[in-house]
Amino acid sequence: MLKVIAIDDEPIALEVIKNLAGHVVFIELEACFTNSFKALEHLQQHKTDLVFLDIKMPNISGIDFLKSIPNPPMVIFTTAYSEHAVQSFELDAIDYLLKPFSLPRFLKACNKANELYQLRKNNDNSSSVPPHIFIKSGYEQVHVDPDDILYAESVGNYVRFVLVGSNIVSRLTMTEAETLLPAAAFIRIHRSYLVAKKQITKIEKRSVWIKNKELSVGEAYQKSIEKFIKNE
Repeated sequence: MLKVIAIDDEPIALEVIKNLAGHVVFIELEACFTNSFKALEHLQQHKTDLVFLDIKMPNISGIDFLKSIPNPPMVIFTTAYSEHAVQSFELDAIDYLLKPFSLPRFLKACNKANELYQLRKNNDNSSSVPPHIFIKSGYEQVHVDPDDILYAESVGNYVRFVLVGSNIVSRLTMTEAETLLPAAAFIRIHRSYLVAKKQITKIEKRSVWIKNKELSVGEAYQKSIEKFIKNE
């Protein structure tokens, strides 16, 4: 069961989400907020798997709200404006619902979130690194040994997997790449970078070195790096 909250400055919009969520058996809508700062308090105090987040809100936009959250939960943007679609997917949003949206469209977005949730859950339950994975590149599925991957980098609508001696480019989001790679062996250090733990040669305050390559550490991922250093 996905633990869910909704954030929108319009009570009517929240009522729509509440009614639609009642038809989806695998989500539990725990709270609705018209105040984004109250929602942030909730996120800090409760485990939340998914957020329905409006983009156009007073005081802080949904985009800036998401950027402010360290290790954010999955997000489905809800908005009446289509111009933010590209930016929302750059932030690894699960989906982008354009108001007014129907139950079938709402259910499709929820299904995408649930599929990713189940993949992450299965990945977290596996402490061992699989002997191989397949990465789709163009029309091919490329066989890759996870031990050969140095890091993954977001490049527009694609992810570039940098391997020992080669690169593979795949049409994925970073969230999908993070799900594909074994959680025990990789760590997210930035919205644009996912690195192999065993390949890290040096850690500085704002950067991680993979061999001779320096990669920036995002502010939201500092705590993850600190835990990795402490081996927590």
